[in-house]
Amino acid sequence: MDTIVKGIQEKKGFNIQIADLNGIEGTICQYFVICTGQSPSQVGAIADSIEETTRKEADEKPIKTIGLENAQWVAMDYGDVMVHVFLPDVREYYDLEHLWDDAQIEKIPDLD
Repeated sequence: MDTIVKGIQEKKGFNIQIADLNGIEGTICQYFVICTGQSPSQVGAIADSIEETTRKEADEKPIKTIGLENAQWVAMDYGDVMVHVFLPDVREYYDLEHLWDDAQIEKIPDLD
């Protein structure tokens, strides 16, 4: 999880939240990591940074990544962890944090 957060922060991703889905029935993974980028190019850069950081530091690669074509919402599947990188309005629209409101949510402070 730390390498994913590091990859996000290296490209100035913000409003990082980690939803712990353990113990919730019907989930496809154990954690959601959700963050925001300001533009499609930043969303793509954050996704690239996450992939590079996890590959170098944890020897992990995503099983699948979708959404890079338009980079409004990129989803990266790491098995037990799903990473979601959103544009602000798309994140607000889908509101994943409230979809899983019974999950324990950890908010990671933004870097200045």
